[in-house]
Amino acid sequence: MPDTSPSSRLQRLLSAIVLSGVLLLQACGTKHPDGYQGYTEADYVYIASSQPGRLDSVAVKRGQTIPEGTPLYFLDSDLESAALAQAREQLAAAESQLEDLKQGRRPQEIDVIKAQLAQAKANEELTASTFNRQSATFETGGVSAEQLDIARTQAELAKERVIELQNQLRVATLPARENQVSAQTSLVEAARAATQQAEWRYNQKAVQSQTDGLVVDVMYEPGEWVPTGGVVVRFLPPQNLKIRFFVPETLISSLSVGRPVTISCDGCATTVAGTISFISPTAEYTPPIIYSNDTRSKLVYMIEARPNDPLASKLNVGQPVSVVVQ
Repeated sequence: MPDTSPSSRLQRLLSAIVLSGVLLLQACGTKHPDGYQGYTEADYVYIASSQPGRLDSVAVKRGQTIPEGTPLYFLDSDLESAALAQAREQLAAAESQLEDLKQGRRPQEIDVIKAQLAQAKANEELTASTFNRQSATFETGGVSAEQLDIARTQAELAKERVIELQNQLRVATLPARENQVSAQTSLVEAARAATQQAEWRYNQKAVQSQTDGLVVDVMYEPGEWVPTGGVVVRFLPPQNLKIRFFVPETLISSLSVGRPVTISCDGCATTVAGTISFISPTAEYTPPIIYSNDTRSKLVYMIEARPNDPLASKLNVGQPVSVVVQ
């Protein structure tokens, strides 16, 4: 389906006018004209958001020239804000759990084990002393063999209890097993990645310009729903301006990308310097010309040049210009 937009129709009209001018110059026998007729064209930047949402506000106006980093528009971000807060809380919880695994048991639990160990050591000393006394008394017949065995068993149990609590204290001060720490570390990294994604989605709801330029059009009004990829602002950076002109087939071999040109227009106070940036590989001609050896001299090629002068920002899209190749 052909493009019937006003800008497309204007471009085709300008191309036809320029082609007619070039053909007229050729008909007059001009082999090396002082200048070529052309017009100003531009590569627009269509600024859209990767996230859908209701348009809360637009910070710029049509026709406004803005610097880099200027806020352009804001989409509703309540859902993204809540998701970001949730992701941050989950990350904090995962990091706390990892730190807890690295430190072992809580200090209060370790204090309880230390107190139990002190009691066990006291009981060990008591049972050992009782056993020693009854051993001496047994030699004189003061206690029976059964009483001596009981004292010996109590002393041995007290000693084992001390060893048990010493091992518990040693284990309580150790961090969690390596595989547990590794698993929790992975959970922390996953939570951090989820937080970064939530932050990115939240930041996408506030769009700003990435370069200086002109706000050509604002496509939505506040309160309207903007779908994913919906263009809200049509933007024109000054470096995206370009000049289109056409040269005869007989002169195309003498041109090359990077060759300087001089651009002038009606009402321009001074000329603008530029550089050829593109040479079309396809010849163009207007009907009813039929290609043959006799008519090939009427073929023309489209050339694009990029202005490299700050004054080029004064040029308007569609404005006729004259181009002289240096």
